[in-house]
Amino acid sequence: MFEPRAEDHYRLRTHRANSVVLSREELVEVRAAQRTFEGAYIRTALAQFSFALVVLKIFTAEFYSIGALFAVYGAGVLFASLFRRQQGNKQFFSEVGEDGLSRKKFRTSGNVVIALTALSIAAYACLLALIVKLRT
Repeated sequence: MFEPRAEDHYRLRTHRANSVVLSREELVEVRAAQRTFEGAYIRTALAQFSFALVVLKIFTAEFYSIGALFAVYGAGVLFASLFRRQQGNKQFFSEVGEDGLSRKKFRTSGNVVIALTALSIAAYACLLALIVKLRT
């Protein structure tokens, strides 16, 4: 998932990623992508952690499993955010292959969306099972 010294492999306008100076338009583009992708995932994770804290603090002991479920769900979204950030940092740069050719590096967020969909379905299935268990 994380590459050692990735800044040496990725280039933008023949500069290494750690020494590039972005133009105003490129900086706006990078900031917009960060706001959209990183910000949304982080806000969702914080909301899940907050809701888990509310459930754990306000409700009685039989609801603790529901609070723990939302805390685990928030952690899953947070890890997806970190992975998406790592992928997003590479999408603006080109990669110099071992053959010396420069290739544009771009990945859509489809794999993250599929993982979050599976995580959400599993969390809601567990939530439904916990609610049914409360009634008995």
